Amino acid sequence: MELLIDNRQNKYEVKEQLIELLEKAVEACLLYENWDIDYEVSLSLVDNNEIKELNSIYRGKDYATDVLSFPLVDEDQAIDLKEKLLGDIVISVEKAEEQAKEYNHSFEREMGFLVVHSMFHLMGYDHDTSEDTKDMRYREEAVLSSLNLIRK
Repeated sequence: MELLIDNRQNKYEVKEQLIELLEKAVEACLLYENWDIDYEVSLSLVDNNEIKELNSIYRGKDYATDVLSFPLVDEDQAIDLKEKLLGDIVISVEKAEEQAKEYNHSFEREMGFLVVHSMFHLMGYDHDTSEDTKDMRYREEAVLSSLNLIRK
């Protein structure tokens, strides 16, 4: 499993400890779903301005969101390279910091949640119905608990 990180923001210092946590989160999602761990995931860390622009372009929504997911393939369609390309995750670090304060939990918990949430999108899950939302939330909480990233 490889997590490629492109830090395109300068509002928050990204330390090695956070990178390690995000790598564990990606791997934990794959293991939870019993997927092979030979996937490559791209993670771009951006600010609110950049994610607002991406949200407008790709979703037609003119506001800053917390995370965007761009799945490339599902497990059955994965091209066998050194590692299978799963997709791209874009997180507004600025929005994550705002939400961590709003929800009264750590920045690390919020970043972990956003990566886990996005990973399940990359793996084919969605929250477009109440039943799908319930299923996705259950999976997210199971993985976050395994990483000791519980809500306080």
